[in-house]
Amino acid sequence: MGSPPFATPILERLLQSDSHEVVGLVTPPDRPRGRGREVVRSELATLADRAGLTVIQPKSTKDQSFVDALAALGAEALAVASYGEILRTNILEMCPHGALNVHGSLLPRWRGASPIQRAIAAGDAETGVSIQRMVLALDAGDVILEKRTAIGPNETAADLFDRLSLLGADALIEALDQLDAGTATFTPQDPDAVTLAPKLKKEDGRIDFREPADEVARHVRAMTTWPGARTTLPDGRDLVVLEAQATDIAGGNATTGELMAADGLVIAAGDGTTVRLVTVKPAGKGAMDGAAFLRGTRLEAGQRLGE
Repeated sequence: MGSPPFATPILERLLQSDSHEVVGLVTPPDRPRGRGREVVRSELATLADRAGLTVIQPKSTKDQSFVDALAALGAEALAVASYGEILRTNILEMCPHGALNVHGSLLPRWRGASPIQRAIAAGDAETGVSIQRMVLALDAGDVILEKRTAIGPNETAADLFDRLSLLGADALIEALDQLDAGTATFTPQDPDAVTLAPKLKKEDGRIDFREPADEVARHVRAMTTWPGARTTLPDGRDLVVLEAQATDIAGGNATTGELMAADGLVIAAGDGTTVRLVTVKPAGKGAMDGAAFLRGTRLEAGQRLGE
């Protein structure tokens, strides 16, 4: 059970496995895309089609027709990756080995829908994937295994998302191997170490220049590509920021959000720091160098960005 893009390499890896057989895919219904709003088959469903799998696309997992269709597959284990719907007990306990979830964090840190973005924004040095046996509580199931990886200093959430999906595919195969061999161990999560990663909304991308420059830069990396880091120009237009770096330029007495008299698009941030907006995307235009954007606009030193 899953949704693209996170689940796609995981299904691909399962299909390549010599020790496990995929009997079907459950994925949300295909949706309209693009300007023409034409319903397009997802890459995940297309992959399953090519493999000759049964593809089930329920509007809701609560429908009895879906429950019956899933039971008819006769699966011994249910693998879940980014499905996006809370599953009830009758689904979680349908298979003899239960439901295994591929989660993009080192549980119990960052339970929830946005673990990858939250790890980067918080400045975590490392993250990883956890294979947990699902229960009704959010990401609270016992962990079978985890795989760790360092977070690169310039890595965006999009970059890390791709890496963790591949790491998660390997971890899931290893967990299934252990279940099959009867060697799997289930480790309860430490309730005192829980942190939450609630679903991100578009407004969560807003940059707060009151934060120190290194935190602003991490925020930009964490919000790329969704929901996108953005600020507001003095004339009210949005400016999407694709890359930002803390500088060694002192902010002095500048107000946070103020454009500094410096080379490039350098903005005063919290604690007397400054941040350079390296790559930006103005409304209705493509990505461009921050310095080039500054040359082509009427922004002047002393004007403020942000709300």
